[in-house]
Amino acid sequence: MKTLEQSITVMNTAKEPETTDFIPASALLAAVEKIAQEAGKDILLPAFISQSAAESMKEDGSIVTETDQLCQDFLQERLTALASDIGFLGEEMAEQDQLACLIQGEQSRFWCVDPLDGTGNFANPMPLFAISIALIEHGQPVLACIYDPVRDEMFSAVAGQGFYFNGQKKTQAEVGKPLANCIGFVDFKRLTPALASHVATQPIYRSQRNIGTCALEWAWLAVGRAQFIVHGGQKLWDYAAGALLAEESGCVVSDFEGKHPFATAKMSCSILAAARQEQHQAWQKHIQAAC
Repeated sequence: MKTLEQSITVMNTAKEPETTDFIPASALLAAVEKIAQEAGKDILLPAFISQSAAESMKEDGSIVTETDQLCQDFLQERLTALASDIGFLGEEMAEQDQLACLIQGEQSRFWCVDPLDGTGNFANPMPLFAISIALIEHGQPVLACIYDPVRDEMFSAVAGQGFYFNGQKKTQAEVGKPLANCIGFVDFKRLTPALASHVATQPIYRSQRNIGTCALEWAWLAVGRAQFIVHGGQKLWDYAAGALLAEESGCVVSDFEGKHPFATAKMSCSILAAARQEQHQAWQKHIQAAC
């Protein structure tokens, strides 16, 4: 795979010189981080504190607030201003527009954005929500950031260049815990009844959590606050940024069948991620035993 800087150079040099500027990966990431911070501090936090945003239910039963749309509109405008040739796929778009962007994205680039991941928490109010932004290029995430406005924490990565927490490059500890001593995230609601029962009654881990925001679960896995994620079905905007953060921090990421989430273009995917290969293998074996 080409690096992000190489890809931008190749794509930009094909344009007319007067309309093109070279954007180094580091500069692009810094610009995206700044946009995410502005959206979090200027849009999400004030609405969260005031709890004044109107809310409604989507067809799938999930909550959406007017803040979700306001934040998405802001992010789309600002990201498009960075590079007008990059497409945009947001959670609050119509499904047909999302699918069109995904299909076209196999041959091009698009931003994959969740403007408010953890809307249920946001609306309750529970201070666990985040902004998730990924740049997808030829079907693979090449740049990502997840921003937690409550804690003012930024988690970011560029493919092949490592994982960053609040601007500082992070490395994983050399020695991993045995899975029996690990804490991680399991969303039982998204598992089949048989698998949920198997995981709950025959645990191979120390303890599990589910905090209601996929983005922060990915971010916390990457930074070492947890050691695994087991989820029966995340949408593309739930895992696009997080999967890159996790892999750049040294984690192993796949679906329940052992395939990479970006092996094929799809709108949803089961997720199995772990801090270490041996932990991932143990989870795969445990899941397969229930199937």
